Amino acid sequence: MELRIGGHVDQEDPVTEAGARAAGLSQLFLGDPQSHKGPVVRYEGGAAALRAAAGAADVHLYVHAPYPINVASTNNRVRIPGRKLLQQHLTAAAEIGAKGVVVHGGHLGIDEDAAVGFDNWRKCVDGLDMPVPLLIENTAGGDNAMARRLEAIERLWEAVGRAEGGDTVGFCLDTCHAHAGGADLGSVVDRVRAVTGRIDLVHCNDSRDEFDSGADRHTNLGSGHIDGADLADVVRAAGAPVVVETPGGAEGQAADIAWLRERLG
Repeated sequence: MELRIGGHVDQEDPVTEAGARAAGLSQLFLGDPQSHKGPVVRYEGGAAALRAAAGAADVHLYVHAPYPINVASTNNRVRIPGRKLLQQHLTAAAEIGAKGVVVHGGHLGIDEDAAVGFDNWRKCVDGLDMPVPLLIENTAGGDNAMARRLEAIERLWEAVGRAEGGDTVGFCLDTCHAHAGGADLGSVVDRVRAVTGRIDLVHCNDSRDEFDSGADRHTNLGSGHIDGADLADVVRAAGAPVVVETPGGAEGQAADIAWLRERLG
């Protein structure tokens, strides 16, 4: 069965955006990705209309949660609004029929105890109602990040596994973040699966920066510092739906999707 591949698209009409990329899925924000404001469905006709249109077109939808969410934080003014916002996005994602909500693992300050951050994740998952899966994404930078190094992901997964509803939490593997975060792409799929037991989504992005740079800067497939064969191998090994979060709008992403499909055979 051919993998579903799509792009991260403008949120006004993700179904039409999928068509423009010859894609089977679209990832979108619901509202402002840099804001703590609640989700907004910008599709004309609202959530029910988007759900119906995506179903009719056989386009799978994924929601990316806003960037400011950091449920690991020791700061109440960051952590508590982040939990609330994450819950709102899970609820809204279910209303549009999305397959999951992607959220970054978050981080602590360099001098803070990482154990507190992992336990804050446990408490967060314990309190969430998850009508769709929550997919935690590995991140590129930060010395005290919850999901950069594989050792941290292992601690995070142990904490999440102790939470009620922990089995509704999945994993999103970002190739740019893995490369920039110091993970060998040749073994990352097997190593992540050994920890999490699953990979639910792949963000297939090339990197503008060198290995282990800690820099989260995506570029088009085949034009950055990641070997093209490694990108295709990760996607093939993961066997999960794929989102390209690369520049160039519909044209650039359509070219990346075609590039990837050609290498997957």
